[in-house]
Amino acid sequence: MRLFRRGESASTLDLLVAGLGNPGREYARTRHNVGHMVADELARRQSGSFRSKFSGELSEVLLDGSRVALLKPLTYMNESGRSVGAAVRFFKLPPEQLLVVHDEVDLDLGRLQARLGGGLAGHNGLRSVAQHVGTPEFARLRIGVGRPERGDPRPVADWVLSPFTDEVDVEALVVRAADAVEAVVRDGLDEAQQRFNER
Repeated sequence: MRLFRRGESASTLDLLVAGLGNPGREYARTRHNVGHMVADELARRQSGSFRSKFSGELSEVLLDGSRVALLKPLTYMNESGRSVGAAVRFFKLPPEQLLVVHDEVDLDLGRLQARLGGGLAGHNGLRSVAQHVGTPEFARLRIGVGRPERGDPRPVADWVLSPFTDEVDVEALVVRAADAVEAVVRDGLDEAQQRFNER
């Protein structure tokens, strides 16, 4: 099963990829902003440039013949749905043509998981997107950032808003996640799951 059926939608777009994060330089390299980093990497690969739209930044690129829009909401994480929902309505997209890329504390650091639908796992960005899109049945690419180690007194909310530690190869993680998004576009969600979801 492909994630989307090319040419059968009323939309001018094949896939909207929303990389979640927070605006502002102070958040740029934090765990919570890994979705933004992946959107930036995908735009870089396709020589795409971002412009202000939908309370965020949007870049429209062509990936192996598929029309893909990359969106970085700039609404702060817990209001991500305002940006994503506006883009979904503008492009007249069904929910299955939305792929949300986000950090996930319930996955070990560096682990990836592509899936369609599922719970919101206490993620305020996902909750906002589901509220504004009207359903949780959109595709996600979950990027594992892990939890604070035993003895670390920080609550999870502070953990995700802090930068990755120096020993983490953030670039390699972002590259793998961008590869997974490209696999979804080229080969469909099932194939991407086979290749990138670690058992």
